[in-house]
Amino acid sequence: MTSPTAENPDARNRATENPTAGNSSAKNPDAENPGTEIPTARKTAARKTAARKTAARNPIAESGYAIEAYGLTKSYGKPAVRVLDGLDLRVGHGSVFALLGPNGAGKTTAVRILATLTTADSGTARVAGYDVVAMRSAVRRAISLTGQFAAVDETQTGEENLRMMARLTGLSRTAARRRAAELLERFHLTGAARRPVATYSGGMRRRLDLAAGLTGSPEPRVFFLDEPTTGLDPRSRQDLWEVVRELAGRGASVLLTTQYLEEADRLADRIALLHKGRIAAEGTAADLKGTIAGHRLDLVVTSREAYLRLAGRAVHHSPETLTLGLPTDGSAAHVRALLDEIDPAGTEIDRFTVHSATLDDVFLALTSEVPAHA
Repeated sequence: MTSPTAENPDARNRATENPTAGNSSAKNPDAENPGTEIPTARKTAARKTAARKTAARNPIAESGYAIEAYGLTKSYGKPAVRVLDGLDLRVGHGSVFALLGPNGAGKTTAVRILATLTTADSGTARVAGYDVVAMRSAVRRAISLTGQFAAVDETQTGEENLRMMARLTGLSRTAARRRAAELLERFHLTGAARRPVATYSGGMRRRLDLAAGLTGSPEPRVFFLDEPTTGLDPRSRQDLWEVVRELAGRGASVLLTTQYLEEADRLADRIALLHKGRIAAEGTAADLKGTIAGHRLDLVVTSREAYLRLAGRAVHHSPETLTLGLPTDGSAAHVRALLDEIDPAGTEIDRFTVHSATLDDVFLALTSEVPAHA
């Protein structure tokens, strides 16, 4: 279930990461106090601020993007460690966008900024047409955020969880009961509706988590899914993939972070690889695979010396098995030419295989350092 600060933090916990939330003057310093005379200069400034906010309320559908970010930076700690270093990101309406990257690349930090749970040090971002700083509340009403672990109340039933969340979004008891029933059916949980969530499988909890993010009315337009299939078995992952496809099919925009490259390959319309706080590559799965040639020639060499000599040309490295992967177009002519070029004497290559390039190859090629020794 989407955590209270995630799916609709404004409605469910106005104090989270905003200690002045709930204080109208703190949320809007330009708000006028009825009956109090305000100097002309302040009135002018207040009118300008109101005009800017009115403009910010208009969704930017004409731009074609549900999520836009430009030049986002974020650092943590002392001395400061830069996690995001000028992130640019654009996600189209009704699409699934996958953000890939190794641990520490900044994926979760990017999601937290876009979901208004933290602020960037610099840069700008708009979600569902709203500025994530100036229109934080509007952003929160338009999004749903599912974190890496399902945040559900295990002591309640699935139905009780959904009814509670629906009530927190402002629905009446009757409307909340009706909405919960609709979502239980939609996410194939009707049969388990009155069972305690403690008895649910990991996949069922994930589906309930996503369903909780849809209890409000209208439904969110933008979904942030931060590694949603972590820890799930293959069948549960497949079921969750179907849910994501269904969300996009209904016109929602989905930003998915994942370390499962197959997941991005099968779900995403576009994929971005985040490395050291920047986008290292972006495109369709086919585009990215094409950046390192359509196929890979894997060689098992006969010696450490041969491995080190060829390592700089490889896109895949396995020093433990003396295996290197070199890009190729997959044709017999090109494979023969590569073998003749790198081992003219026929003494340094023990065996080889050819296979199609995968997102794993792209990921490794763009994020791995060439090992200094075997």
